[in-house]
Amino acid sequence: MGVGDSLLVGRFRYHFGSRRWEWSDEVAAMHGYPAGTEPTTELLLAHKHPEDRERVAATITSVEDGGAFSSRHRIVDTHGRVRDVLVVSDLLVDDDGTVVGTEGYYVDVSDTADGYRREAIDNTLPRLLEARVVIEQAKGALMLAYGITADQAFRVLRWRSQETNIKLKTIAERVVAELPTLSGDEVRLRTRLDHVLLTVHQNIESDPLP
Repeated sequence: MGVGDSLLVGRFRYHFGSRRWEWSDEVAAMHGYPAGTEPTTELLLAHKHPEDRERVAATITSVEDGGAFSSRHRIVDTHGRVRDVLVVSDLLVDDDGTVVGTEGYYVDVSDTADGYRREAIDNTLPRLLEARVVIEQAKGALMLAYGITADQAFRVLRWRSQETNIKLKTIAERVVAELPTLSGDEVRLRTRLDHVLLTVHQNIESDPLP
């Protein structure tokens, strides 16, 4: 797919240990590069709009130090075209639940004449944000009930996702749906949440992992 096609959303990853970036062919194309081009911090910064570069550089530095990369800024592709992008990211964890990086999406929200449609953006962006919001809500419930950290709460959700072969977002949605009933003293709260987590697969007919 070429640079002029209707590219809208692409994925990226950053690995803390190796300080290595990955981007999908869609994100490469947003920047004007062919599929298979390997990004670096220097390359990413070189394409930030001059008025946004200092701010985004500080954000990328925080990523390299173990933070998250979420931003709304402009990039300038290899053809000199300015694109307005939204970066949405979350933690990247390994099979043991250890945080090893950050991953997420580049969403091109430009109003341009080369095939980008506002209605497509309006339909796509809420889905990208919804998963993050509901997972954060579920993590908060687990943190309150069990007195654990955000990372530990995420590991619990991930464990149930792997054990039941149900998407993590779906597990989180089930926990959030039960929040109005999760009241009472600490023991009752934990008992109820235990039940929700351990029986979640019985209440979801079909939403398997891809």
